[in-house]
Amino acid sequence: MKCEDLLKILSDYIDGDIDPKVCEGFERHLAECDPCQVVVDTIRKTITLYRNGEPFELPLEFRERLHRTLRERWKEKHGIDQP
Repeated sequence: MKCEDLLKILSDYIDGDIDPKVCEGFERHLAECDPCQVVVDTIRKTITLYRNGEPFELPLEFRERLHRTLRERWKEKHGIDQP
């Protein structure tokens, strides 16, 4: 299995909706591929955080930078200031 193949079925794997034979290939690839391990671990952690429903306060500097970037992208895409 290649990384691209793994990414195509990643959602099904995380949800447990994958054919056991495909799952074996997925897990073999995962055991040998650090980047794919990071992706799967990150998604699992994200799902866990989401399910726990705990709010996370963004640091002020990051939040301001994010808002500034979003406003700039909105203006680039739509040619107008954000409503």
